[in-house]
Amino acid sequence: MVACVGGLAYDEAGRLLLVQRANEPGRGLWSVPGGRVEPGEDDAAALVREMFEETGLQVTPGALVGRVVRGPYGIVDYRCTVVSGPLRAGDDALDARFVDRAAMAALPLVDGLLDALAEWDALPRS
Repeated sequence: MVACVGGLAYDEAGRLLLVQRANEPGRGLWSVPGGRVEPGEDDAAALVREMFEETGLQVTPGALVGRVVRGPYGIVDYRCTVVSGPLRAGDDALDARFVDRAAMAALPLVDGLLDALAEWDALPRS
């Protein structure tokens, strides 16, 4: 199992931060930012690094939201708070934006994202 983290960050309007994946798996699809935990990293360090690499944002990791398994990837998702930085698509992202529920419904999402967010009561506000 490949250890991964994902970050659920919301803006002041309750919109959720999503990225359009630049690489497989899921190239072109939208998901929460995140990625692999590197050797020697804990989840918090990996989350801070991945969020910055994919979105340009500095974050503070928060509470565990949930866990999912997608193929060989075991993904642990955490809420996080944006501390600073201009939002931009980084090295593993084609695009990055905060979305409300209507905008999210119009995007091609990675498999299982909508169900997981609904189960965790973590969907963006309408």
